[in-house]
Amino acid sequence: MTVTYEDALASYEPVMGLEVHVELGTKTKMFCGCSTELKQDPNSQTCPTCLGLPGALPVVNAIGVESAIKIGLALNCDIAEWCRFARKNYFYPDMPKNFQTSQYDEPIAFNGYLDVQLEDGEVFRVEIERAHMEEDTGKSLHVGGATGRIHGASHSLLDYNRAGIPLIEIVTKPITGAGERAPEVAKAYVAELRELIKALDVSEARMEQGQMRCDVNLSLMKPGAEKFGTRSETKNVNSLRSVERAVRSEISRHAEVLNGGGTIIQETRHFHEDTGSTTSGRVKEEAEDYRYFPEPDLVPVAPSREWVEQLRAGLPELPRLRRNRLREEWGITQHDMQSVLNAGAIGPIVATIDAGADAAAARKWWMGELARHANETGVELGELPVTPEQVARVAALVQEGSLNDKLARQVLEGVLKGEGTPDEVVEARGLKIVKDEGALGAAVEEAIAGNPDIAKKVRDGKIQAAGALVGAVMKATRGQADAGRAREMILEKLGVEG
Repeated sequence: MTVTYEDALASYEPVMGLEVHVELGTKTKMFCGCSTELKQDPNSQTCPTCLGLPGALPVVNAIGVESAIKIGLALNCDIAEWCRFARKNYFYPDMPKNFQTSQYDEPIAFNGYLDVQLEDGEVFRVEIERAHMEEDTGKSLHVGGATGRIHGASHSLLDYNRAGIPLIEIVTKPITGAGERAPEVAKAYVAELRELIKALDVSEARMEQGQMRCDVNLSLMKPGAEKFGTRSETKNVNSLRSVERAVRSEISRHAEVLNGGGTIIQETRHFHEDTGSTTSGRVKEEAEDYRYFPEPDLVPVAPSREWVEQLRAGLPELPRLRRNRLREEWGITQHDMQSVLNAGAIGPIVATIDAGADAAAARKWWMGELARHANETGVELGELPVTPEQVARVAALVQEGSLNDKLARQVLEGVLKGEGTPDEVVEARGLKIVKDEGALGAAVEEAIAGNPDIAKKVRDGKIQAAGALVGAVMKATRGQADAGRAREMILEKLGVEG
């Protein structure tokens, strides 16, 4: 019998643990000089070190260490005065060395927290266990199966270009007390963490490209119990929506197993976007199964306190503080700011304001016409082929009266289609508002002559009826008349004071 989410929460308390892997935006890999550039020929960015060939020795990427410290500081962590790398031993085809160089009991950052703001304004504190440095694995392509997974595939292809790319793994402490809001908390945490990573400029954190991935650990416990339940780990969840759905799905699945008298198996699971459910992967290893031991080929990392404090002083304004400041400056509600955040519009709006637009106009165009186009084309808002400077120019043309909103939407459409700058589109499409008194006067005369009944109502004092005549003028001029001036001229012609 399927257990609903609501029924599960009536009987159990969820406990979450979120492990987020972030690919750093360094130019070279973590322990060698190979390029990290994307979309290159398979296995073209490898060397004896990242392939684990005998005699090849690693060297730590200094920018990778610096990025790790910045992340740790932004997460309110303690920064280790001395830490070292370890070998995490396990065999997978995409691990060319048969071990992963990582950190185990001596991470570079530990004991921090991140405050996240939920949609209703409530702030939930997520405590951070650790943030440690490691390297990414290679990439497997399973060929011949229906699902793209190894089960059912006829063979697999391996690309080691990604092997050795710097990773930071950020691990939370057990998250308790979220209750029915656990899925929302998980989504909000990963969203806030992504914004923080982008603000630090250490990674683009594109989840759809695997630059940021979340492993969702979840267990259930009876209210009042002292011991956590057995956890499952849903691997490599790569969107905010999927993080939320994975937590919700696992809460219901765990409750169904437990209510049926079954036992939760500690295992990894795969999340399926099409169904919103998870399926079993493999039995999850314990830490001792990895046979961690200190990496003998790398010296310990001992960042000086002076360096750490220099990095702390150089941290940018953190995302939540920045959002609160912008919200006050823009005079909008928490709900409106959440919508801006969800749309990925904060950066474009700020850049448009910097280019000369006022805040209301910048928000209007990015959250309206441009957000609609982004949704229809399935691209990120910031990737649309229009610049903040161009949007600011459209806003300026509206403000000076050269365009109205309808014409401005056509101008943006032309810019998005690659027809040129806003001014070039206006010129090529002939979109400027008609201000010529002669042309406008002719359109007004035509509207009055064609609508005598409405004209009589206006003469009789029903001034609001003039709106229909303005509409006729706008139609005759293909929406390019100055509506305000047209109304003035209509009332003048009819001998009525506005």
